[in-house]
Amino acid sequence: MNTQNDPQAVVIGAGPAGSYTALQLAKRGIKTVVYEEHNQIGLPSHCAGHISIRSLKTLGLYPLEGIVENTFCAANFYSPQGTKFTLHLNCPVTAVLNRTYFDQYLAKQAQNAGAEFILNSRVQSLLIQRGTVTGLKVKTNDTNIHLNTPIVVDTEGVSSRLLRQTGLTPLKTSGLVYAIETEMNNVENVEEHAVEVYFGRNYAPGFYGWIIPKPDGTAKVGLATNQGDPRNYLRRLMIKHPVASKQLSKAKILSANYHAISLGGPIPQACSNGFLAVGDCASQVKPTTGGGVIFSLTAAKEAANTASQALTMGDVSVETLITYQKRCTELFSFDFKTMLQLRHFLDSLSDEKLDEMLRVCSKLGVDKALSGVTEIDFQGKMLLSVATKPAMIAALVYFGLLYLHHS
Repeated sequence: MNTQNDPQAVVIGAGPAGSYTALQLAKRGIKTVVYEEHNQIGLPSHCAGHISIRSLKTLGLYPLEGIVENTFCAANFYSPQGTKFTLHLNCPVTAVLNRTYFDQYLAKQAQNAGAEFILNSRVQSLLIQRGTVTGLKVKTNDTNIHLNTPIVVDTEGVSSRLLRQTGLTPLKTSGLVYAIETEMNNVENVEEHAVEVYFGRNYAPGFYGWIIPKPDGTAKVGLATNQGDPRNYLRRLMIKHPVASKQLSKAKILSANYHAISLGGPIPQACSNGFLAVGDCASQVKPTTGGGVIFSLTAAKEAANTASQALTMGDVSVETLITYQKRCTELFSFDFKTMLQLRHFLDSLSDEKLDEMLRVCSKLGVDKALSGVTEIDFQGKMLLSVATKPAMIAALVYFGLLYLHHS
């Protein structure tokens, strides 16, 4: 039985997905509490913050003064042998954000709308009665409390510890890669408004490495891998890669963070009775690039809308909350299927074939075919928009034959 003091909704985690969910709930007049296990929002930072400008605008989150560190209109892709394919876009398409400031900005927006944030508070477990999540057990300031609430929104991140308690199918551990994300100074020979991307099984098996430069001469440098220690692969990239070794020969690591990324596509169902999962714990992450912020924020909006309707109806059963799942499927399904195919294709290629692929992209003029692209998050729809261009038709036929040959 809920008392007047109990929140109508509890959000677990104050990352972008959690804070944006709380913002959307609070704007709808729903009494919302966010529990965050760390004592400061935005720390430790868990990603580079390289995000589509168009998607941020669509969500009403751009410009972000004091948060945007740089914008980009180009990307340089390198094979393990150093073959380079450059993509120049007609206007800045992505921005790199200070993730700590961005997370804090979203939390402040949610607080201004009426949401309450309680830091240094770890949710120990969900309270479940007769198959329905009815609240949670929280350890806050060394005190254990039991809290009742009709709606729990889980944005705990990739660990999915609490989601597993509901009986929902968690994300595929086989789809995880492990990332190191650093800040470095003294990075040389990079264009200020171009991102550097490095492929190759010797440097970043199962993913890629990156340099994201900033105007002050520092850069966000990192990689992810599906095997071994990412720190060892980063050292190898810095010392042995034919291009990166020159760019990073004098670089010094100022800070480093580590985190897992789920590339396996969304979990089959992200809701149960009284419970919604948003963001990394629902694996709402691009299988191609590992970016999850935009999909998480989009899903957060849908989760808040569904929760609001359920609370109004007085019915938080899965039969009502499944609207959230249906909306996510409508919004994301095509793009995720396309990106999973692209991920499988990239994973199937040897280093030699990667080198050949970048050479073919240059020869066919794929860069010109893609120069007008303004959307990088919904990659299935993006490919559809350019698929009729001769260079892309030729490239897709080539890639298709390459994929069939190696699958």
